[in-house]
Amino acid sequence: MSSSNMDKQQNSKYFKNEEVEIHATTNLSAPSFGSHLNLSSFTYCPDPPSHSTRQSPRLSSNSSTPQPSPSPLKRKLDIESSVSANTLTSPVKKSRPLRSTGYAPPSLYAHLPFLPDVIAPNLLCLFIGLNPGLKTAGVGHAYAHPSNRFWKTLYSSGCTTRLLKAEDDVLLPELYSLGNTNIVERPTRNGSELSKREMDNGVSVLEEKIRMYRPEVVALVGKSIWESVWRVKKGKAMMKDQFKYGWQSEEENLGIVRGAESWMGARVFVASSTSGLAASLSPAEKEKIWRELGSWIEQRRKERDGIHRVKEELEDSG
Repeated sequence: MSSSNMDKQQNSKYFKNEEVEIHATTNLSAPSFGSHLNLSSFTYCPDPPSHSTRQSPRLSSNSSTPQPSPSPLKRKLDIESSVSANTLTSPVKKSRPLRSTGYAPPSLYAHLPFLPDVIAPNLLCLFIGLNPGLKTAGVGHAYAHPSNRFWKTLYSSGCTTRLLKAEDDVLLPELYSLGNTNIVERPTRNGSELSKREMDNGVSVLEEKIRMYRPEVVALVGKSIWESVWRVKKGKAMMKDQFKYGWQSEEENLGIVRGAESWMGARVFVASSTSGLAASLSPAEKEKIWRELGSWIEQRRKERDGIHRVKEELEDSG
């Protein structure tokens, strides 16, 4: 026998012995394919799990089947979509202009003209405001801002017999023996843009006008005006319990003239501010203050009219 045949026989005998040994060890029978190959015999079937999967109590309380967490990309897209939707549907709030609350130098409104006084000799009442607002300076007529209730208050209190407009301010002396001026000439957005010093400096100018034109009464339209007059006249600030609206004592008259042409000065009436920003008093309180002045003006106007009629009759008879 050739050497190659002997090797084949030995190999065949070796594999046959290995097969017998494996079958004996695993106790498996050698598969028989017959005429067909049964693939199911070779399919892997895992053993059932011996323990249940742990589940969050929060998830199990909400649903019986846990939902998979969205991917980071999906979460980003959802957030961007939500933000975009809110941007489209939410109304855009317009920023309101900030209201000035501090001193403004004269150069800021130097382009605006000063408001001319409406004044004449021997008026029943000269109204003294704080200073012109921007709207008032722009149109050249007193208390021209729509929110200012000066003209409505004059009518409702009885100071005028009909409702006037801002452009009618020049008619006040002729129609009602009334006039207008201010303690500070220069215009600002509101009173907070004025300094106490320039308000106090305006007192001497104001008294000079009063001496020149000699009105019976000066009505200060706002508390701060009277506080400035008080500081200048008394040399110190007014105490809280020293302030009152309405008529002041004759000792506080303004524009007193001494000497040969002596004059007892104009009686002072402190009225509430008519600015739309003034909210320290209720409408009823403001109405009561102004009605006190209006009643006096109505009565004094009748007396003056009576005096004029008597003079006219005397002149006609003479």
